[in-house]
Amino acid sequence: IEAKPVKRLCRTHSTITVNGQFPGPTLEVRDGDTLVITAINRARYNATLHWHGVRQLRNPWADGPEYVTQCPIQPGRSYTYRFTIQNQEGTLWWHAHSRWLRATVYGALIIYPKMGRPYPFLMPKKEIPILLGEWWDRNPMDVLRQALFTGAAPNVSDAFTINGQPGDLYRCSSKETAVFPVEAGETILLRIINSALNQELFYGVANHKLTVVAVDASYTKPFTTNVIMIAPGQTTDVLITADQQPARYYMAAHAYNSANAPFDNTTTTAILEYKSAPCSAKKGQPLKPIFPQLPGFNDTATATAFTAQLRSPYKAEVPMKIDESLLFTVGLGLINCTNPNSPRCQGPNGTRFAASINNVSFVFPRRNSLMQAYYQGQPGIFTTDFPPVPPIQFDYTGNVSRGLWQPVKATKLFKLRYRSKVQIVFQGTSIVTVENHPMHLHGYEFYVIGSGFGNFNPGTDPAKFNLIDPPRRNTIGSPPGGWVAIRFEADNPGN
Repeated sequence: IEAKPVKRLCRTHSTITVNGQFPGPTLEVRDGDTLVITAINRARYNATLHWHGVRQLRNPWADGPEYVTQCPIQPGRSYTYRFTIQNQEGTLWWHAHSRWLRATVYGALIIYPKMGRPYPFLMPKKEIPILLGEWWDRNPMDVLRQALFTGAAPNVSDAFTINGQPGDLYRCSSKETAVFPVEAGETILLRIINSALNQELFYGVANHKLTVVAVDASYTKPFTTNVIMIAPGQTTDVLITADQQPARYYMAAHAYNSANAPFDNTTTTAILEYKSAPCSAKKGQPLKPIFPQLPGFNDTATATAFTAQLRSPYKAEVPMKIDESLLFTVGLGLINCTNPNSPRCQGPNGTRFAASINNVSFVFPRRNSLMQAYYQGQPGIFTTDFPPVPPIQFDYTGNVSRGLWQPVKATKLFKLRYRSKVQIVFQGTSIVTVENHPMHLHGYEFYVIGSGFGNFNPGTDPAKFNLIDPPRRNTIGSPPGGWVAIRFEADNPGN
């Protein structure tokens, strides 16, 4: 993990990379493989690596979130991650899990089936990892530092990227645009990963249908679509057949922005190029690529319709008898300042932004990681009184009284009994603005049994839950101004 010069958008930045690469190297492994990965930190920042979506059964020490399962790897130090892939196959990814290092420290983690086991769909002729990312035309750690100092929202990105390249629509970028050559008639598996820091994205390929076959390393009932919506941390595997006129076609991604807030409204592109595509009449110049139609930035209907089509391919083992039923309000909060005119209070009306779940804004411990403190019985690092439901009930997606905008800053945990069956409803709030919040559960996959807009109604909404074939995921977005319900079994101690 070290700084290297990386040039994008006409400017060269000293960018944190892995093995000199941005994005970092693709890890290709098989189900059942044991991985031993030594991370050597030659950057000037603390760092950790997270293997996003790997279950890490009884092995949370290798999971990677700083100050949660481990103290960070300090500059000049190293740490060896050891873990085994157990009954997982598909597309995952790895990334830094230390502040905003993951803006550039990330890569694909592809898990092939055990030898001799086929995919549950037609074998593609080739496979292409597609990493969607966000690029800031400055040091991302400085963007975060400024936001933490001022209490205002961080500056939005300057570009989106496909496999590290912004594409033809940005300055100084078209020479390096990613190009994927294909033979007419062949079927390709695109392993799409949203490695962006903050932004849900719409993605499509001009004139081509995408057949979704898996999400978050779990197979789905195949369905065909023109566009996918993918939240940060999610992966989506799609089959695409080169069945159009031989030509050059853009694949493109832009923001799905559900919040009433500034966002990066640019579009990243790469090119699907038929090897038999004719050249233009101009001296052998390649043809101009055809552009896909992407939904509008705030097209919640298309985003909702896409996620509603995701289903498990078989009857799912959904926990039926629930031991712990949790309601987590997820959203923004505002910390009041004694001096609202201070340079440190640049949020709305002289406040500081905070993230909040059930009115608690999480504070990282500094003396030890949470897991080490728990394992060693070290007191004073955390408390176990995280509220299972909001401390005060209110109209979560309505007009919220200003008295409920300020969260408590604390390091609170909620303990689950081993093998307990858990239901969590993530309820969005309209504090400051409604927004889609991607939620990732480390060390677990879960079933997404229901979602809706407005406030979750425990009396009527559970009747609409899908307990037959809900999709299995490791990351889910709460709909803007709505809720999403998940279920899992707490069978992985430490995670």
